[in-house]
Amino acid sequence: MTPVPLPFASSTGSPASPASGPRRRDAAKTRQLLLDAARRRFAEDGYAATTVRDIADDAGVNVALISRYFASKEGLFEACLKTAGEELRRSTGEVGLDGIPEAIARHIAESSAGSVAGQLALLLRSSGDERADQIRLDMLRSSAGRLAALAGDGPDRLLRAEVVLAAAIGITLLRTSTGIEPLSSAGVAELTSPLRDLVGALLGDGSSGAQAGAGGHHPE
Repeated sequence: MTPVPLPFASSTGSPASPASGPRRRDAAKTRQLLLDAARRRFAEDGYAATTVRDIADDAGVNVALISRYFASKEGLFEACLKTAGEELRRSTGEVGLDGIPEAIARHIAESSAGSVAGQLALLLRSSGDERADQIRLDMLRSSAGRLAALAGDGPDRLLRAEVVLAAAIGITLLRTSTGIEPLSSAGVAELTSPLRDLVGALLGDGSSGAQAGAGGHHPE
């Protein structure tokens, strides 16, 4: 992949010209426009049906810039997957098990509906490209693995963590695609309570009440 030039200084060591600042900002903006357009196209039309010209036209940029910033259609798809994976990782962050329910609830409730739906569509839909699909599966496995690690030892911890992950994805998809109530309009506090019960039952000691108590949740 051709690297993107970011000329902070000239080759002689003198300060870069003032024009280099705007060019750097334009490059970052163009790259983000391409990522946003590609994510929408890949999520809605699928990998095979999407062309680089479709993406460039949606982004309003020259199609040659896809090769410049991402090397190829495959490289752009991989970049979209990695972005989606980062968002999924940020939904749990560095919190402990007790903080997972609120972290998931906050990600579901406060993220842009279109953005979250598109990211999930990318993570759930096979592309037909072996390398891209491997990245997709690795993203999902690593997210479940982090949840399982927080829960400690146990022969079925990974399976239980994957069930929690599946539930969080299902909640998000229902909110963004159906408008079902009261789920669609539930806020962080409303979502945290049932998610705490779920996480406690699956990844705690088997008792949702015990886990809820550990997390500071008390029934009214």
